[in-house]
Parts: sequence; structure tokens; C-alpha cells
Amino acid sequence: MLNERNAREEISEPHGHIRSFVRRGGRFSAAQERAHFAMMPKIGIPYRAERLNLSSLFGRAAPRILEIGCGMGETTAKIAEAHPENDYLGVEVHTPGVGNLCKLVSAMGLTNIRIVQHDAVEVVRDMLPEQSLAGIHIFFPDPWPKKRHHKRRLIQPPFINLLASRLAPGGYLHCATDWEAYAEHILATLTNAPQLQNSAEGYAPRPSSRPRTKFENRGIKLGHPVWDIFFIRPST
Repeated sequence: MLNERNAREEISEPHGHIRSFVRRGGRFSAAQERAHFAMMPKIGIPYRAERLNLSSLFGRAAPRILEIGCGMGETTAKIAEAHPENDYLGVEVHTPGVGNLCKLVSAMGLTNIRIVQHDAVEVVRDMLPEQSLAGIHIFFPDPWPKKRHHKRRLIQPPFINLLASRLAPGGYLHCATDWEAYAEHILATLTNAPQLQNSAEGYAPRPSSRPRTKFENRGIKLGHPVWDIFFIRPST
């Protein structure tokens, strides 16, 4: 999760959309740096404004899940390990997180993860074919809680409509947040997306497929709830 104190009030946006993140520093450990250097040539996908051939990328035909904002990679790695039948495309901008995910991929011997270190909006818009995904995960995106920063939230109607177009019929979009106001915003935004349908009456129970992180468990002990929002693109 980003710290909005690092954001400037006005940032030039030459890419046609307001970015939901700011470039920031952070401790890049020696182990993360080594893993990033060793693994990204193998599992990293450079950003290019052209459609990916996902079967060639993963070397097989399988359900593809997009993981937007992998953070430090623990959840992405656990999910990929638990579901070797699926392929996972992780998108993350921050180098320490990418390096840590690379370290986990190597240590766990995972073969079903690829990583794009780039802005998720541009990756989805420019690189992913329509109806190519079986699922999309957006776990704990930056809530940008101050009203003047709400425009920087990742979950906005244009991006949700773009994501829905990349889901195959029957595919799902699963979001989770620990900010109640952002949960309300996400639920309303997805409810108004014409291609998506809620799988629950309001918020969904946490699917067993989403492992709890140390951060989440610590919050739960402190009484901080988490809201899951789970929508599908109907098959008909």
C-alpha cells in the first residue's frame, strides 16, 4: 500500500490517465536485488504496447489470472503454489516488491508466474487481449483516503470496464480492502459496470482461495475488518 504523503498535489500525467501510484524508494535488500537480477530475465515481461500471446508466454494453455498490485508477493506466490493448474501474471511497479516475488518464485520452484513491472492500466489496455483472463485479483489497493486524492484510486469506472472486457465469460474480478469507505466505492463501481454481476448480496465472504497475509491477520486482531467484493462476467 502506498503512502500518499509521498504524492505531490499536482502531477503531470502524460499517459492519458491519472496514475494510482507514486514512484517511491524503499529498502531493496541484497537478496531481493539478487533475485530481481537473476529472475526477471526469465519471468519478467517488458512492457510493450502490443498484445501478448499468453500461451506462448507460459508455454501452455491454462486459465490465466491477473494479479494487480502484488505488493511483496507473498499472496501471489501462495495462490500460485496452491493452484498449479492456473497461470498468474503479476503486475507491480515497486522494485523491492518485484524482487521479493522473484525470490519467492525461485525458492518455491514456481513455474506458473510471470511479472510485468509497469503501470497496471497500461498493461491491461495495451498488452492483454480481450476475453483472455479467467480471473483478476486486486487485493488491498491504495485507498487514497483524502477526498482530494480520490481521483487517484485505481478502482474507477473506466478501468473496471476495461478489466471486464479482458475477462472471458464466466471469469471473475475479486477485490479486497480494509478501508470501509473504499469498499463502499468499489462495490458501487462494480455494481454499475454493465458487464459484471455480483456473486453475493453486497459483500462476499472471504474465499478460501485468498490467503490471509501477516498484515491482514494483525489488523483482524486489532479489530480491523476486511471487505471482499467478488463479481463475475456472466457466461450469457
